Amino acid sequence: MPAEWMPGATRLDVGGHAPTDGGPAKAIGHITWDRNATPAAPQDLVPYENLQSWFGRNPSGIPSAPHILWDPFTGRITQFLPASSRSKSLADGPGGTRTNRAGSVVLQVEALFFPYCRVDGKVYARLIDTPCKGWPELLAWIRSWGVPDRWPMGRPVDFVSRRDEETWEEEAGWYAHAQVPENNHQDPGSWPAFTTEEAPDMDATQAKQLAELHKALVPYKGWDYRGNGKADAWALLNNLTTQVTAQTAAIKALAGQLGDDVDTATVVAAVEKAIADAVVKVSVDVTGPTNS
Repeated sequence: MPAEWMPGATRLDVGGHAPTDGGPAKAIGHITWDRNATPAAPQDLVPYENLQSWFGRNPSGIPSAPHILWDPFTGRITQFLPASSRSKSLADGPGGTRTNRAGSVVLQVEALFFPYCRVDGKVYARLIDTPCKGWPELLAWIRSWGVPDRWPMGRPVDFVSRRDEETWEEEAGWYAHAQVPENNHQDPGSWPAFTTEEAPDMDATQAKQLAELHKALVPYKGWDYRGNGKADAWALLNNLTTQVTAQTAAIKALAGQLGDDVDTATVVAAVEKAIADAVVKVSVDVTGPTNS
């Protein structure tokens, strides 16, 4: 059973737990967007503690608390609701889909970020420009709840809303807030890429065995030269192939001039066989016999 509370995250339970409706597992990417900055007028990032207190302790903020508040600059994470509970971070209009419950899980992540925020004197235009600290751990936990590494409506790259009710209802994966039905927000604008977890190609014992085998082998020196000549085996065979092709064409043309009294097909076949036998012999002389 996956962990209801993300390991390593600060737990600040706001209560009011309620089940989801079942269906494709989803995760939703948000940004806090708590200040409006511009390239000409960047603003300092709001302190993490302010948002943590707003969602976790303020009566006005608790009703919209996500599952996760994530600080991509430090890697700090606070969780307000268990994974199996719905949160209320999405607008849910009357009728239609129950947005906050539309899946086996609907895990909602608020990244502490707004465009052109300033941290330690540096300005960040997009979430993916930040250090994204803590993202691998957060992604691993969300994966454990069955949310696949995919964006059914496309990874967010701008602040344009794109929504499709049918996709939302039927496909598991990550969704931008800008892609959720019944909502009008346009965030998050960007999101970090999915990391991959690949097993090492070999363990320590196998690596040692490979090193020992490598030492025992005579280093490969490429094609050996034939006799004292300057052309290697590949060049010799390549030249021979060119000559065979030209000779075959000439023989076919000559056979065609001999008229109906000569079985041209038999002549051509006999000559081609003789040439092929010669190619095989030259190949063996140059490269040595092969083992199959």
